[in-house]
Amino acid sequence: MSTQLNSKIPAGPLGDKWASYKEDVKLVNPNNKRKFKVIVVGTGLAGASAAATLAELGYQVDAFTFHDSPRRAHSIAAQGGINAAKNYQGDGDSVHRLFYDTIKGGDFRSREANVHRLAEVSVNIIDQMVAQGVPFAREYGGLLDNRSFGGAQVSRTFYARGQTGQQLLLGAYQQLARQIGLGGVRLFNRTELVDVVTVEGRAAGIVVRDLMTGEVTSHAAHAVVLATGGYGNAFFLSTNAMACNVTAAWRAHRKGAYFANPCYTQIHPTCIPQSDEFQSKLTLMSESLRNDGRVWVPKNPDESRRVVDIPEEDRDYYLERLYPSFGNLAPRDISSRAAKRLVDKGQGVGPLKNGVYLDFADAIARLGKDVVEERYGNLFEMYERIAGENPYDMPMRIYPASHYTMGGLWVDYELMTSIPGLYAAGEANFSDHGANRLGASALMQGLSDGYFVLPYTIGNYLAPMLNKAIPSVDHPEFKAAELAARERFNGYLNIGGTRSPDWFHREVGKIIWDYCGMERTEQGLEKALSELPALYDEFKKDLRVTGSGESLNQTLEKAGRVDDFFQLGMLMCRDALERQESCGGHFRSEYQTEEGEALRDDDKFCHVAAWEWSGDPMTAKRNVEELEFENVHLATRSYK
Repeated sequence: MSTQLNSKIPAGPLGDKWASYKEDVKLVNPNNKRKFKVIVVGTGLAGASAAATLAELGYQVDAFTFHDSPRRAHSIAAQGGINAAKNYQGDGDSVHRLFYDTIKGGDFRSREANVHRLAEVSVNIIDQMVAQGVPFAREYGGLLDNRSFGGAQVSRTFYARGQTGQQLLLGAYQQLARQIGLGGVRLFNRTELVDVVTVEGRAAGIVVRDLMTGEVTSHAAHAVVLATGGYGNAFFLSTNAMACNVTAAWRAHRKGAYFANPCYTQIHPTCIPQSDEFQSKLTLMSESLRNDGRVWVPKNPDESRRVVDIPEEDRDYYLERLYPSFGNLAPRDISSRAAKRLVDKGQGVGPLKNGVYLDFADAIARLGKDVVEERYGNLFEMYERIAGENPYDMPMRIYPASHYTMGGLWVDYELMTSIPGLYAAGEANFSDHGANRLGASALMQGLSDGYFVLPYTIGNYLAPMLNKAIPSVDHPEFKAAELAARERFNGYLNIGGTRSPDWFHREVGKIIWDYCGMERTEQGLEKALSELPALYDEFKKDLRVTGSGESLNQTLEKAGRVDDFFQLGMLMCRDALERQESCGGHFRSEYQTEEGEALRDDDKFCHVAAWEWSGDPMTAKRNVEELEFENVHLATRSYK
């Protein structure tokens, strides 16, 4: 029997739910807010905005990052933009249209109420960030400019050249830094969460490890917010920074927080192809490039002419051919699979025949080089440094890569996990994107959660706890968690095997990519579920961690993170095997239309799969939250 999940969605019409919730929510008196302590783990867009806003309201906030500065958070790597339903272009955008595009983009596998709230508050995010000095691109008259992104037929994406994430993070960081200066936030840097502590069924705090000294300590609070990003690095080769990991979310999962839809992983279609088998990460090229770049491959698999000499009639602009309504701005999952099919047929380009072209020749001829450089100059420079080719003269070569994860900790409408008092924000939760995230929606969700959702919902939990003391860090549960953490890290040091954590990470990532990547089959997933436990046993016997646990030791850090990737990988494959349909980024080759598109099974799988820890990821319990669509009719997802 699966556990009944209470999503706490307010009653009433969809457009009134968030307003009704805010009108009825329990409030904490301004003078009482200072009596509550909140821990925020992670200082990217979701974490920095949440910590700064909660401190501005008066709460005591402790913020934790494993970086040397919050400015290192991976939100800084987002390039192309942030969505908001402002309709500045007058092209028919609205809150409802953004809501619908997001539901459809996620292949009808997300919660209506959460997505509509996201669309509603999107309009506030832009005003907030402009007020903080974010230098969004502007039109000649001074108004904010917009461009298009995949899965939308309107221009709703606000941007700052190709470095939108960096500029937004600096905006949120300055507010966080202000609160640190005022004493509202205490910042703990170079500190990694190694466990979540629960007392009497509630989140009571966290156990952390100082990455410089190895010291393990506890921190108690009334509530804990995890804003620790996604788990795309489970694949080893991904667009994520090398330090990105799943440990915080996974440790919470092991303490009772349900993990939802782990098989929903996003493959980004616009990355620089892998150049050799020794590469350690892949580089993202912004989806915004598909505004003006045209994607194509030679029609002849044996094409030998120089790319600039191939005439139009011998080029296959396959996205424009297959999806004429959306063309090169088809959603990420659809564009990625289309590229994979052509490369698998032998029509790939480049030295390893593992890419497709993204060509700006038409845009340069139409707009002029200066305009293209103004829009994408830093992205073109980055590409040239990495690939050694000038994209003004030669088409870029791109190919899909692991990027974002739609799965994450299950949360209700208030962003609370299944552990009372433990919240998850941004990419760490599952709530807003269904089975596929549309481009420019990640930044939108992170800032929405931190600035405009959590500050309301967390008060509803805290208000009844007024004048109740938080457990001391001397409580037996904290001491037990500390001891377990020390024993865990000492265990890695004492194995004394022959293989590094990086070796195991590459191997586990290859299994997950091969069998639970862009395309999945029953046979492949079952093979993965036999190979992963065997490799995990080898990890526990043959891991070699050099150095000690009393100083900076990145090999030891990595060992713990790879351990968690092993367990997550098993759950990803189990989730993909159980979901006997195709939807969004989860593509089972047994379930597809005659045209090769995803074939959903709404009768059996119109639900969220929320997994409950049992002590072994191979025997985790699958719980279900049924998805109800009252305002959007379930339909075949078509971008033709």
